[in-house]
Amino acid sequence: MKRTFQPNNRKMKKKHGFFSRIKGNVLNNRRKKGRKRLSK
Repeated sequence: MKRTFQPNNRKMKKKHGFFSRIKGNVLNNRRKKGRKRLSK
């Protein structure tokens, strides 16, 4: 039987990577809060 999770690094980085976070407000919100690490 095929496993349900088929990891794909490129797809994952497109959706959850640094540059996808730049497009939204996620990074700005984290900057306002004064986060040490903005993204993983």
